[in-house]
Parts: sequence; structure tokens; C-alpha cells
Amino acid sequence: MDHALKDNARDLERDLDWLARVLDARLKSYFGKAEAPPHPLDSPPPSLEESHSPWAEFLRAHAVSAPVRLIVLLGLVPHVRPQLLDVLLLRNEASSRGFTEFGGTQAGAHGGFLPTGETAVFLIAGDDLAERFEAALLFDGGELLAREGVLRLGPAGGIAEPALSGALLISAEHLQRFTVGALRRPAFSAEFPARLIQTSLAVDDLVLPQSTLEQLNEIKRWVLHGDTLLRDWGLEHRLQPGFTCLFHGPSGTGKTLSACLLGKMCGCDVYRIDLGMIVSKYIGETEKNLARVFDLAEHRRWILFFDEADALFGKRTQVEDARDRYANQEISFLLQRIEEFHGVVILASNFKTNIDDAFLRRFHAVVQFTAPRVPERLRLWQEAFSGKAVLEARINLSLLASKHELTGATIMNVVRYASLLTLSRREKNAKAEILLSDLEEGIRRELLKEGRAI
Repeated sequence: MDHALKDNARDLERDLDWLARVLDARLKSYFGKAEAPPHPLDSPPPSLEESHSPWAEFLRAHAVSAPVRLIVLLGLVPHVRPQLLDVLLLRNEASSRGFTEFGGTQAGAHGGFLPTGETAVFLIAGDDLAERFEAALLFDGGELLAREGVLRLGPAGGIAEPALSGALLISAEHLQRFTVGALRRPAFSAEFPARLIQTSLAVDDLVLPQSTLEQLNEIKRWVLHGDTLLRDWGLEHRLQPGFTCLFHGPSGTGKTLSACLLGKMCGCDVYRIDLGMIVSKYIGETEKNLARVFDLAEHRRWILFFDEADALFGKRTQVEDARDRYANQEISFLLQRIEEFHGVVILASNFKTNIDDAFLRRFHAVVQFTAPRVPERLRLWQEAFSGKAVLEARINLSLLASKHELTGATIMNVVRYASLLTLSRREKNAKAEILLSDLEEGIRRELLKEGRAI
């Protein structure tokens, strides 16, 4: 059994026992079944200082108070021990229904009691108004629960219903962290239109001009030190929480690879969202598709890589109909989510001129990816071949680099073409020799694909 899972189970067992004691004390106090009853929170939570479970590490890292700890446990209970809250299904004899002050709701498939904000406030404060007001503030956006994306209140049932009637919704990320101890990466689907992108290459394999590399280092510095700048240095009220940049340049110049390597250097997952794929012809659907990605990505330290950014951020003509107006609303929505996102967002385009100037001013960095020059093309050729292949004596890589203006992706297409030809004709135990004629034919085919003269 995984150690994190086992450690979480052990520590949560103790904390759930504490929650049960607090709940019992609150009910006895509320119904006057004990003489001079102590405040329910006078029962201290278990000390987990020596534990290394993900649950205990979270409590220590954020110095979680007892009331916040109770709220998170309430959010966990329906997932790990739903019967613990069955006591709150008591029927009020005076009204012949449940107790309003307990809050709670019930779902169709779940037979138990689902705690709401009202349940949490009742458990912490009973009917003491001052304590209730204080407890309700724990759900505010600047407090730990919302700031770290741990738990939120679900929507209330109707426009006139109190906010505290919303269910306690623990995030999928923290539910996994506090139970099995590890995050499961979401799979690409209609509900999550993004793919995890990775590379086996190292930073040293990235062949880019020094100016471009320095701009990438600027993004890396933000990923590694942005939280310190915002919180420890007190700039969170003056700076936006994330970093937004535009990668622009021809296809095959390293935009996607650079995003992957940034994630690799910083220990972040990189998810690629193809805007050309998810922009919907149905009004409002694009907004929903993008919202799913941002909701799941929040607080996970992901880098979001939006390919084909022209699909939403391209230059637009004047508004002529309702569809144009709605497209502008979708752009505004995406801009707002990007600016509020606690992470790095990279938008990629083949042409900077395709992006509206109004959007360009909102990026923290605009990184240009140019076609490689002769020295860079030579290095790409030199590092492209397998160590098991030998080059025909007539092959002059310096000449190829100077003669043909090719991108790194195109060079790799040529090498793949020539290498497969070599493997197909090689006799057993013979050396694998790459022929100049094969490279030239591969180059010819690539130039024809691009519509360029040979």
C-alpha cells in the first residue's frame, strides 16, 4: 500500500474522531443536555506534528486554525465517512422536518447528509451571532480556503437563498491529496479540452538565440520566485498573480518545445489547449469549455499553453451582428481568467501581426522565435542523427546549414526520412550509413510541402 495513502488514512481517522467529538459537544450544548457545557472547540484537535502525511503537511504548511480544519473535514466527510453526519438528519418534532440551523442538503444518488456553509457555521458558532459572522468570513476570497483553492461554497439553490446554503465543495485536487496522497492528471476529453505535453529533451538541447533564452529565463524566474515576490515581499496587492506571455514565430521554431522545457525546469505540468479546436460555433460554449480548464488548473502550478491564439485574439473588424458581440465577450472572459490565473499562461501564434495590439499590451512578455540562423542550423544538424548511424563521407553539414534555410522541426523531418531509408536497405550487421542523396531528397520534399523553390 502506498505510504502517503496509508499515512493519510491514519491521520484522518484521528481527525474524524475529533470532528465527531466536536459535533457531539455542539449538539449537547445547543440542546442544553449538559451542565455548563464547554465550547465545542475547547476540545483540541489531534497533534500531527510528527506525521509526514500529505494531510498533516498541509496543516503545518498553512498553520491551519481549528475552525478551518473543521470546515475542510466537513468537506471531506461525504467522500470518506458519510455516516458520521447522519446524526444531523434528526427531525424537528415542532416542524416535522429537519433542523434549519443544521443546514445541509441531500443529493439524488447520495443518501446521506451533505454539509453546507450553514452546517460549518453552526458547528463552529452555534447561534452566537458574533461567532457566526466571524466563521462566515472564513469563506472569503482572501482567506486560506479560497486563496489556496481548497474548498468553496457551491451555488445556492436560488437567487434569494443565503450564500451559506451552498454545499461545501472540496476541490478534486485536495480531495486526492488528502486521501490517496497524489494527484491524478485529468485525461483529455470534451469536459477537459487540454492535453499534457512533455519532452524527453533537456534544456541544453534547445537551440535558440541568446535573447530568446533570456526571455525564457524571465518566465522561469517568475515560476520559481513569483509567490515569494507576491506574499513575502508584500506585492500581491500591486501585481497580478500570474504571468502571461506571447510566443510568436514560424512553425517549427521551438515554441511548444520551449513551453515543455519551462515546465521541466520548474517542476510544472504543461497543458496544451488548441483554441482553434475548442472555439465553438455555438454561442457561449467556448466560455464554458475554457472555464473547465481554468477551474481545474487553478492552484496546481500548471503552465497553460494556448496554441493558435489567433483564433480568439486575432484582429477583428467592427461589430456587425450578435455573433461578433458574443465573440468579444468570450475574449473578455478569457482575458479576465488569464489575469486572475495563479500561474503561467503562454499564448502561441505564428504571426505577431495577427494579434490585436490591444491584447499585446496586456502580456508581461512577448517572445519572438525566429528561424534558426546558420550557426544554429549547423548545431541542429550535428545533434539530429542517431549515434548508431554514420554519415556518408560526402555529407558536409556546414554546407547544408548554410545552403538551406530550414527550421529545427523541418531538419528533423529530413533526418527521419533519410534514417528510415537507411534502415530499410541495410543488410544484417552492415553499418547504418546515411546517404547524401537521401538527405537532399528529404530536403526537396520538405521545401515542396512549404511551397518553396528548390
